[in-house]
Amino acid sequence: MNEKGDTVRVVVADDQRVVREGLVTSLSVLPGVEVVGAAADGEQAVALVSRYRPQVVLMDLRMPRIDGVEATRRILAAHPGTAVVVLTTYADDESILAALRAGALGYLTKDAGREQIGRALQAAAEGQAILDPAVHARLVAATGRAPGAAPSRPLPDGLTAREAEVLALIATGRTNAEIAATLTVSPSTVKTHINNIFTKTGARDRAHAVQYAYRHGLGDVD
Repeated sequence: MNEKGDTVRVVVADDQRVVREGLVTSLSVLPGVEVVGAAADGEQAVALVSRYRPQVVLMDLRMPRIDGVEATRRILAAHPGTAVVVLTTYADDESILAALRAGALGYLTKDAGREQIGRALQAAAEGQAILDPAVHARLVAATGRAPGAAPSRPLPDGLTAREAEVLALIATGRTNAEIAATLTVSPSTVKTHINNIFTKTGARDRAHAVQYAYRHGLGDVD
């Protein structure tokens, strides 16, 4: 169960019937998880979210009619309180970034076990971002520019170049201490930057800051 003690209501979306039915069966035995619907494509996923209002959608990426990225965009536009966790065989940079830019809060590969998926669903219901370790490693590699380089595009919401850089490092999962070491600044300076980022972007926590970063193209640094 999540921190409020509620059962997490989940919609599963996967175009492969055997995978979809296997996920429903597997997740249904987890405590604190209730699968309320199963979709064979992104269009069905959008409809099921409107019907059942789940806390979390477990979303495949490659599906007919509407793919997982577009379905994620539509779901979050209509139901911003719903979280999306991607579960896919694809862990390439393009797929990861597309999903995160669309607003996905978690990204797992299909190598993940039932317990790991269950933890990700619970975390997403609480607004926490969850990334598969392999996915996290790819993001770190994809955002590995030299510290101090200036962004090459206009920044939204009055963010400074340094704040954008701190935000990009947050998006790779780095801690405050790791950010301080990367940028050669004090931890208190990093904390000040993060407070400014939260104020300017309206982010409530690091998970929402990560979503903001990828929605605005700041999570994949040039």
